[in-house]
Amino acid sequence: MAEYYPPVGFHFKVEFTGISTTQNDHQFQSVSGLSVDLETEEVAEGGENRFKHKIPVRTKYPNLVLKRGLLIDSGIIKWCRNALENLVVEPIDLTVSLLDEDHEPLQTWNVVHAYPVKWNTSDLNAEENKLLIETLELTYNYFNIS
Repeated sequence: MAEYYPPVGFHFKVEFTGISTTQNDHQFQSVSGLSVDLETEEVAEGGENRFKHKIPVRTKYPNLVLKRGLLIDSGIIKWCRNALENLVVEPIDLTVSLLDEDHEPLQTWNVVHAYPVKWNTSDLNAEENKLLIETLELTYNYFNIS
């Protein structure tokens, strides 16, 4: 019987649908925000004072945060700048794929209708020897896992 080893969290890629990208444009240092919460509404029942019923209302998704070393020629950053500087918001779909040792997807998050809401870089500091990290924050409607 083969032993099961949980997958590692550092081998992944991010692909943007409909954006022409360079070779390194899909490589990110970290991805966060792939979570979902179920919002509930409390309803009091007449005559029952011990508790309130919690009724499911809708799902809620946090912003997706992508980080990587600054990439000078990036189609993704051109898309972001167009939205943030010119207010030309073009929502796209993207996939975040967890990869196995053969670089094949083990699990994929299909993020639907994403667009940028924030872009920043780490601080410039002449006293430190660190990579310049850019952070891209996207809002989206929902994701599916395949």
